[in-house]
Amino acid sequence: MTTPNTIRVGGEIDAACGKCEMNLAHTILAMVGPKVIKVKCNTCGNDHNYRGVQPLVKLQSFASPKRVSTSSGKSSAGPKKSAVVVVSWDEQFKGKDLTKAKKYSPRETFAVDDVVDHPTFGLGLVRSVRDGKVEVAFKQEDKILVHGKTPPPEAS
Repeated sequence: MTTPNTIRVGGEIDAACGKCEMNLAHTILAMVGPKVIKVKCNTCGNDHNYRGVQPLVKLQSFASPKRVSTSSGKSSAGPKKSAVVVVSWDEQFKGKDLTKAKKYSPRETFAVDDVVDHPTFGLGLVRSVRDGKVEVAFKQEDKILVHGKTPPPEAS
């Protein structure tokens, strides 16, 4: 905790950081007389007006919104949020025969849920097919690749 004698520009003071959403140590950037005006968060580096230390407030969970009763007796929770389901990379390939993965070539054609073996990106799963392109989810990132290209006609 700081004492009145140590509050000076360049000194430290505890303050609420809106970006970090916590009370953290800040460096004093500006003062007007004895009043701290501007601070910089030592954690995230954000400069902001000094707001003092704020009481900790427990944030309401989005998973269980409070229901509000209306005059008609019906309850409403506002727009419903769909649950986010995280599926691991390995689980996406369950039930798929990886030995039958199609080797990637721009001339090869692919369908949704095909397993692709790309020489650079490795194994991937086709997410969508559109206009001569496929969106493939690889372990590192999704890529859009060309597919179904016909070779150019040979000159006679």
